[in-house]
Amino acid sequence: MPNLKDIQRRIGSIKKTQQITRAMRMVSGAKLRRAQTASENARPYADRMRSTVSQVSQGVSEDAHPLFEQRESVKKVEFVVVVSDRGLCGGFNANALKFAASQTAAREAEGCEISITTAGKRGQDFFRRRRANQLEGNYPQHGWVTYGQATEIARAVSGRFISGEVDEVVLVYNEFVSAMTQRPKAVQLLPFTAEGETSEGALPYEIEPDPESLLAVLVPKAVEVEIYRALLENQTGEHAARMAAMEAATRNTEELVDTLTLQFNRARQAAITKELVEIVSGAEAL
Repeated sequence: MPNLKDIQRRIGSIKKTQQITRAMRMVSGAKLRRAQTASENARPYADRMRSTVSQVSQGVSEDAHPLFEQRESVKKVEFVVVVSDRGLCGGFNANALKFAASQTAAREAEGCEISITTAGKRGQDFFRRRRANQLEGNYPQHGWVTYGQATEIARAVSGRFISGEVDEVVLVYNEFVSAMTQRPKAVQLLPFTAEGETSEGALPYEIEPDPESLLAVLVPKAVEVEIYRALLENQTGEHAARMAAMEAATRNTEELVDTLTLQFNRARQAAITKELVEIVSGAEAL
């Protein structure tokens, strides 16, 4: 049985860890509210952007914009995998990475050549160990997500799609459902499909100079918005997952402290009883 000092030392160490996990939970909770507001504000904007592109693209040819081009045979597929830079968030990153790995394996089984772009250091570390020769690039997320990060990724993948280096681009990220649920999701980013609300007959507005000129501006912007939305969803899910993980860790430390305190009390009681027995035995010997 460990001595009393060892048990006290362990209790002190665990209580310090408990302070850290409790502080991290509070910080993540505060960040979650800010991140959730940003992601909820981005959703209607992204939906409206896609709807606008859908309306403007009515009546124009399929080759109105190079990012609309549907390749006859898809041979090269690029996956943009969005995860976080840091850990301590439970299975948040692991779930997205396992989902991405299953998606890439499925496309390889179809005979496609795979390339991977990661947004987040955890994704780069994961695929560097498994698919180092397929890594196209990594975009770390330092601090809060910015629109400039989404623009940088969008320009890179759009350039490779237009040049014919890839025939399809798939975006993989964790969709924020609630503070307790984050769901891995895969969406086709390119070729861009203008799905959304469509209006029958004439549009409620006039387009000048022509729809093609407007699509030349809208479609790249819509791709950027889709990536920005994924980054925001991932950021919100990360803080939610870290808050839940730190709350569970805090509960575990509390249970461990209770267990060690009970063990300490029993050891102290045993030591006192032993001393009393020795005193009584000594008195009787006299």
